[in-house]
Amino acid sequence: MNISKIEQRVLHALAQGGEIRFERAGNGKLTEVHCFTHDGMVLMGCTLDVVGKLRRKRLIKSQSAKPYRISALGRQVVRPQLNNRT
Repeated sequence: MNISKIEQRVLHALAQGGEIRFERAGNGKLTEVHCFTHDGMVLMGCTLDVVGKLRRKRLIKSQSAKPYRISALGRQVVRPQLNNRT
């Protein structure tokens, strides 16, 4: 599956325990998103477009109106990075 560099960064942050917090409008559409790493830092580059692409590819999911987390498919697709290898 082809994933852009920005999408890969967001998935990597989510795989390490991060989350995407969102706000919805009255009609149910996403209006604002913020991607947080497991340390609580905000990941820049996480926009509505990036989140929309990840949702369409089913790489992230939200259950019961909780923040978006990485899905099982997203865990398979994310490439390992040097700071995760042991």
